[in-house]
Amino acid sequence: MPSFIRKGFSRITGMDFGERFGKEWDMLSTLGLISRMGIWYLRGLLIRWTFSEHKGVFLIGKGVTIRQAGHIRVGKNFIAQDHCEINGLSQKGLVFGDKVTVGSYAIIRPTNLYGGEAGVGLKVGNNSSIGPYSYIGCSGYIEIGHNVMMSPRVSIYSENHNFADVDYPMIEQGVTRSYVKIEDDCWIAANSVILAGVTIGRGTVVAAGSVVTKDVPPYSVIAGNPARIIKSRKVDL
Repeated sequence: MPSFIRKGFSRITGMDFGERFGKEWDMLSTLGLISRMGIWYLRGLLIRWTFSEHKGVFLIGKGVTIRQAGHIRVGKNFIAQDHCEINGLSQKGLVFGDKVTVGSYAIIRPTNLYGGEAGVGLKVGNNSSIGPYSYIGCSGYIEIGHNVMMSPRVSIYSENHNFADVDYPMIEQGVTRSYVKIEDDCWIAANSVILAGVTIGRGTVVAAGSVVTKDVPPYSVIAGNPARIIKSRKVDL
Protein backbone atom coordinates (compact mmCIF):
# COMPACT_ATOMS: atom_id res chain seq x y z
CA MET A 1 0.00 0.00 0.00
CA PRO A 2 1.53 3.33 -0.99
CA SER A 3 2.59 5.28 2.05
CA PHE A 4 0.83 8.49 1.00
CA ILE A 5 -2.53 6.69 0.81
CA ARG A 6 -1.97 4.96 4.15
CA LYS A 7 -0.90 8.17 5.87
CA GLY A 8 -3.74 10.18 4.38
CA PHE A 9 -6.41 7.70 5.37
CA SER A 10 -4.93 7.32 8.85
CA ARG A 11 -4.96 11.10 9.28
CA ILE A 12 -8.61 11.37 8.22
CA THR A 13 -9.92 8.50 10.34
CA GLY A 14 -7.57 8.65 13.31
CA MET A 15 -6.98 4.89 12.88
CA ASP A 16 -3.49 3.43 12.46
CA PHE A 17 -3.20 1.63 9.12
CA GLY A 18 0.55 1.14 9.38
CA GLU A 19 0.36 -2.62 9.94
CA ARG A 20 -3.05 -3.32 8.42
CA PHE A 21 -2.00 -3.97 4.81
CA GLY A 22 0.71 -6.54 4.14
CA LYS A 23 2.51 -7.24 0.88
CA GLU A 24 -0.37 -9.46 -0.30
CA TRP A 25 -2.58 -6.39 -0.65
CA ASP A 26 -2.28 -5.03 -4.19
CA MET A 27 -3.33 -1.52 -5.15
CA LEU A 28 -6.77 -2.53 -6.45
CA SER A 29 -7.66 -4.54 -3.34
CA THR A 30 -6.45 -1.76 -1.04
CA LEU A 31 -8.34 0.98 -2.84
CA GLY A 32 -11.47 -1.19 -2.89
CA LEU A 33 -11.36 -1.60 0.88
CA ILE A 34 -10.65 2.08 1.49
CA SER A 35 -13.53 3.05 -0.81
CA ARG A 36 -15.91 0.78 1.05
CA MET A 37 -14.82 2.16 4.41
CA GLY A 38 -15.24 5.66 3.02
CA ILE A 39 -18.86 4.88 2.15
CA TRP A 40 -19.39 3.47 5.65
CA TYR A 41 -17.89 6.65 7.08
CA LEU A 42 -20.24 8.87 5.07
CA ARG A 43 -23.20 6.73 6.07
CA GLY A 44 -22.15 7.13 9.71
CA LEU A 45 -22.06 10.90 9.35
CA LEU A 46 -25.73 10.86 8.36
CA ILE A 47 -26.95 9.11 11.51
CA ARG A 48 -24.38 9.71 14.26
CA TRP A 49 -26.22 12.82 15.44
CA THR A 50 -29.16 10.62 16.50
CA PHE A 51 -27.04 8.78 19.10
CA SER A 52 -26.90 9.80 22.74
CA GLU A 53 -23.11 10.03 22.57
CA HIS A 54 -20.47 9.31 19.94
CA LYS A 55 -16.74 9.86 19.51
CA GLY A 56 -14.19 9.52 16.75
CA VAL A 57 -14.73 7.43 13.64
CA PHE A 58 -18.23 5.99 13.21
CA LEU A 59 -18.61 3.41 10.43
CA ILE A 60 -22.01 2.03 9.39
CA GLY A 61 -22.29 -0.77 6.84
CA LYS A 62 -24.95 -1.51 4.25
CA GLY A 63 -28.47 -2.38 5.42
CA VAL A 64 -27.80 -1.69 9.11
CA THR A 65 -30.93 -1.21 11.25
CA ILE A 66 -30.61 1.02 14.31
CA ARG A 67 -33.67 1.70 16.46
CA GLN A 68 -34.01 4.18 19.35
CA ALA A 69 -30.47 5.51 18.85
CA GLY A 70 -31.03 8.07 21.59
CA HIS A 71 -30.45 5.24 24.10
CA ILE A 72 -27.07 4.30 22.59
CA ARG A 73 -23.60 5.63 23.47
CA VAL A 74 -20.55 4.69 21.43
CA GLY A 75 -16.84 5.35 21.89
CA LYS A 76 -14.14 5.93 19.29
CA ASN A 77 -13.92 3.87 16.10
CA PHE A 78 -17.28 2.11 16.32
CA ILE A 79 -18.15 -0.24 13.43
CA ALA A 80 -21.57 -1.71 12.67
CA GLN A 81 -21.12 -4.15 9.79
CA ASP A 82 -23.58 -4.96 7.01
CA HIS A 83 -27.19 -5.84 7.91
CA CYS A 84 -26.77 -5.95 11.69
CA GLU A 85 -29.67 -4.84 13.92
CA ILE A 86 -29.19 -2.73 17.06
CA ASN A 87 -32.23 -1.87 19.16
CA GLY A 88 -31.36 0.79 21.76
CA LEU A 89 -34.57 0.99 23.80
CA SER A 90 -33.64 -0.17 27.31
CA GLN A 91 -33.56 0.96 30.93
CA LYS A 92 -29.79 1.43 31.12
CA GLY A 93 -29.20 1.89 27.41
CA LEU A 94 -26.50 0.36 25.24
CA VAL A 95 -22.93 1.48 25.95
CA PHE A 96 -20.10 0.59 23.57
CA GLY A 97 -16.47 1.41 24.40
CA ASP A 98 -13.69 2.31 21.98
CA LYS A 99 -12.91 0.10 18.97
CA VAL A 100 -16.06 -2.03 19.22
CA THR A 101 -17.32 -3.95 16.18
CA VAL A 102 -20.81 -5.39 15.74
CA GLY A 103 -20.59 -8.10 13.07
CA SER A 104 -22.71 -8.57 9.98
CA TYR A 105 -26.27 -9.82 10.63
CA ALA A 106 -25.77 -9.71 14.41
CA ILE A 107 -28.83 -8.77 16.50
CA ILE A 108 -28.76 -6.78 19.75
CA ARG A 109 -32.26 -6.73 21.20
CA PRO A 110 -33.06 -5.64 24.77
CA THR A 111 -36.75 -5.04 24.13
CA ASN A 112 -39.47 -6.77 22.12
CA LEU A 113 -39.95 -5.06 18.78
CA TYR A 114 -43.73 -5.13 19.25
CA GLY A 115 -43.93 -3.31 22.58
CA GLY A 116 -43.90 -4.45 26.21
CA GLU A 117 -41.60 -3.53 29.09
CA ALA A 118 -38.20 -2.19 28.13
CA GLY A 119 -35.26 -4.50 28.77
CA VAL A 120 -32.30 -3.59 30.97
CA GLY A 121 -29.41 -3.10 28.53
CA LEU A 122 -25.86 -3.84 27.47
CA LYS A 123 -22.32 -2.64 28.12
CA VAL A 124 -19.39 -3.61 25.87
CA GLY A 125 -15.80 -2.73 26.80
CA ASN A 126 -12.96 -1.40 24.67
CA ASN A 127 -11.55 -3.42 21.77
CA SER A 128 -14.29 -6.07 21.94
CA SER A 129 -16.39 -7.52 19.14
CA ILE A 130 -19.77 -9.15 18.65
CA GLY A 131 -19.45 -11.80 15.97
CA PRO A 132 -21.43 -12.07 12.74
CA TYR A 133 -24.90 -13.63 13.08
CA SER A 134 -24.72 -13.44 16.89
CA TYR A 135 -27.76 -12.78 19.08
CA ILE A 136 -27.45 -10.63 22.20
CA GLY A 137 -30.71 -10.81 24.16
CA CYS A 138 -30.11 -8.11 26.74
CA SER A 139 -33.58 -7.94 28.26
CA GLY A 140 -31.68 -8.53 31.49
CA TYR A 141 -28.30 -6.83 31.87
CA ILE A 142 -25.36 -8.08 29.82
CA GLU A 143 -21.86 -6.80 30.49
CA ILE A 144 -19.00 -7.69 28.14
CA GLY A 145 -15.50 -6.64 29.23
CA HIS A 146 -12.48 -5.32 27.38
CA ASN A 147 -10.65 -7.31 24.67
CA VAL A 148 -13.38 -9.93 24.32
CA MET A 149 -13.37 -11.86 21.05
CA MET A 150 -16.69 -13.27 19.92
CA SER A 151 -16.87 -15.61 16.94
CA PRO A 152 -19.86 -16.00 14.59
CA ARG A 153 -23.26 -17.24 15.76
CA VAL A 154 -22.80 -16.79 19.50
CA SER A 155 -26.05 -16.46 21.47
CA ILE A 156 -26.32 -14.76 24.87
CA TYR A 157 -29.57 -14.77 26.87
CA SER A 158 -30.22 -12.83 30.07
CA GLU A 159 -33.77 -13.97 30.83
CA ASN A 160 -35.73 -17.20 31.20
CA HIS A 161 -39.35 -17.94 30.38
CA ASN A 162 -41.49 -18.94 33.37
CA PHE A 163 -43.19 -22.34 33.07
CA ALA A 164 -44.17 -23.51 36.59
CA ASP A 165 -47.94 -23.49 36.02
CA VAL A 166 -48.87 -26.42 33.78
CA ASP A 167 -52.47 -25.20 33.55
CA TYR A 168 -51.46 -21.89 32.01
CA PRO A 169 -49.78 -21.35 28.62
CA MET A 170 -46.06 -20.72 29.03
CA ILE A 171 -46.24 -17.85 26.57
CA GLU A 172 -48.46 -16.02 29.05
CA GLN A 173 -46.43 -16.72 32.21
CA GLY A 174 -43.89 -13.99 31.58
CA VAL A 175 -40.13 -14.06 32.09
CA THR A 176 -37.57 -13.78 34.86
CA ARG A 177 -34.84 -11.33 34.01
CA SER A 178 -31.27 -11.98 35.08
CA TYR A 179 -27.80 -11.06 33.82
CA VAL A 180 -24.71 -12.29 31.98
CA LYS A 181 -21.20 -11.03 32.68
CA ILE A 182 -18.20 -11.81 30.48
CA GLU A 183 -15.01 -10.49 32.01
CA ASP A 184 -11.97 -9.10 30.17
CA ASP A 185 -9.83 -11.00 27.66
CA CYS A 186 -12.21 -13.88 26.88
CA TRP A 187 -12.65 -15.76 23.62
CA ILE A 188 -16.17 -17.03 22.91
CA ALA A 189 -15.90 -19.41 19.95
CA ALA A 190 -18.47 -20.03 17.24
CA ASN A 191 -21.99 -21.33 17.96
CA SER A 192 -21.61 -21.05 21.72
CA VAL A 193 -24.68 -20.37 23.87
CA ILE A 194 -24.44 -18.49 27.16
CA LEU A 195 -27.50 -18.69 29.40
CA ALA A 196 -28.88 -16.28 31.99
CA GLY A 197 -27.28 -15.91 35.41
CA VAL A 198 -23.73 -16.78 34.26
CA THR A 199 -20.42 -15.02 34.94
CA ILE A 200 -17.49 -16.04 32.72
CA GLY A 201 -14.19 -15.24 34.43
CA ARG A 202 -11.35 -13.24 32.97
CA GLY A 203 -9.18 -14.91 30.34
CA THR A 204 -11.55 -17.80 29.66
CA VAL A 205 -11.81 -19.69 26.37
CA VAL A 206 -15.26 -21.06 25.51
CA ALA A 207 -14.88 -23.79 22.88
CA ALA A 208 -17.07 -23.85 19.78
CA GLY A 209 -20.58 -25.17 20.33
CA SER A 210 -20.47 -24.92 24.13
CA VAL A 211 -23.61 -24.30 26.20
CA VAL A 212 -22.62 -22.36 29.31
CA THR A 213 -25.09 -22.87 32.16
CA LYS A 214 -23.08 -21.91 35.26
CA ASP A 215 -20.27 -19.61 36.41
CA VAL A 216 -16.79 -20.17 35.02
CA PRO A 217 -13.62 -19.35 37.02
CA PRO A 218 -10.94 -17.14 35.45
CA TYR A 219 -8.50 -18.55 32.88
CA SER A 220 -10.54 -21.68 32.21
CA VAL A 221 -10.95 -23.56 28.95
CA ILE A 222 -14.47 -24.97 28.79
CA ALA A 223 -16.33 -27.13 26.29
CA GLY A 224 -19.44 -29.25 25.88
CA ASN A 225 -23.17 -29.23 26.57
CA PRO A 226 -23.44 -28.38 29.35
CA ALA A 227 -19.99 -26.81 29.30
CA ARG A 228 -17.42 -28.08 31.76
CA ILE A 229 -13.85 -27.12 32.56
CA ILE A 230 -11.36 -29.18 30.56
CA LYS A 231 -8.25 -27.34 31.70
CA SER A 232 -6.90 -24.12 33.13
CA ARG A 233 -4.74 -21.74 31.14
CA LYS A 234 -2.58 -21.24 34.24
CA VAL A 235 -2.26 -24.71 35.76
CA ASP A 236 -3.64 -28.14 34.94
CA LEU A 237 -6.69 -29.07 36.99
